[in-house]
Amino acid sequence: MEVDNARPTTASVPQRNWEMSNQITTLDSVYEYNDVMQNEIRQAKPWDKDPHYFKQVKVSAIALLKMVMHAKRGGNLEVMGLMQGRIDANSLIILDAFALPVEGTETRVNAQSQAYEYMSIYTDLCDTENRKEKVVGWYHSHPGYGCWLSGIDVSTQTLNQKYQEPWVAIVIDPLRTMSAGKVDIGAFRTYPEGYRPPNDSPSEYQSIPLNKIEDFGVHCKRYYSLEISFFKSEMDAQILKTLWKTYWLSTLSTSPLFSNAEFINNQMKDIAQKLSALERKFLTAEKNVDGLEGLEKVVTDAETVGDELEAARISQFVKRALFDRKHAGAICCKPPQSADEAMSEDLTEDAEMH
Repeated sequence: MEVDNARPTTASVPQRNWEMSNQITTLDSVYEYNDVMQNEIRQAKPWDKDPHYFKQVKVSAIALLKMVMHAKRGGNLEVMGLMQGRIDANSLIILDAFALPVEGTETRVNAQSQAYEYMSIYTDLCDTENRKEKVVGWYHSHPGYGCWLSGIDVSTQTLNQKYQEPWVAIVIDPLRTMSAGKVDIGAFRTYPEGYRPPNDSPSEYQSIPLNKIEDFGVHCKRYYSLEISFFKSEMDAQILKTLWKTYWLSTLSTSPLFSNAEFINNQMKDIAQKLSALERKFLTAEKNVDGLEGLEKVVTDAETVGDELEAARISQFVKRALFDRKHAGAICCKPPQSADEAMSEDLTEDAEMH
């Protein structure tokens, strides 16, 4: 009999799957801090000469999980926090994040005096503990309407870039993250006032709700996206494992079909509104290229919603098979159901349990 002498991995299967889906790589060298190099680059300020100087943001798995958990706790309300890290050539390294006590609404989040006082005390405590990482940006959530900068976000980011460089903005959509199973995240920096960006190549399509499209379109040329990647270290495995237990327990105990019901309904309403707008456009004018492109985008949105619903249904079916004793013995002999029948049964039982 052969014996497997390989060392067992410390991460659980769900944690490893989460790391794989978000392409988190192991990178220890990024934690090496060079005071001289950091001071030199901050004094040189190369970003003042090149508006596109920063091209990438590298986020630690711990910081990512903290931000996602904070955004998820906020639900339909926007939340906000700050990120700590350092500069690495044309990249910003995000090593940690902390939440701010702010008053958020479903459409905006603004830091008040309490938040600034908290930020000041927190950074002073970090200096006392001899933590080298500086605050290098802020993050906030966009519950259900994608990762981009609104007009208020652009003003906030521009102000911070003017007085607290280097500074980056990260946006997380917690509802789409829960629906898709992969973190929906974006990193952005604004252009200086008066700067005219070159004609950028078309970016990857993302679904914007109809009531947000105007705000998105007016300001989308005032900032640019940075490539974003994630990493972890063997040294922070235990911290990541502890955080993961809280995150996984929350994920395991909720059903996307139930917890995301309002978000799913809003997506369907948005698709219907977009189709109605396109129908009116086609009735009053000939079918042009813009109209056909708009129709293709609506089809893409509808397919995405369908895929996410099916993934949520499969997830709920697996949870029932594993944890519901009433169904555990009957699943093997249960006749096949249509998607609509299974969906209706899942939602009915979720409602009864809640």
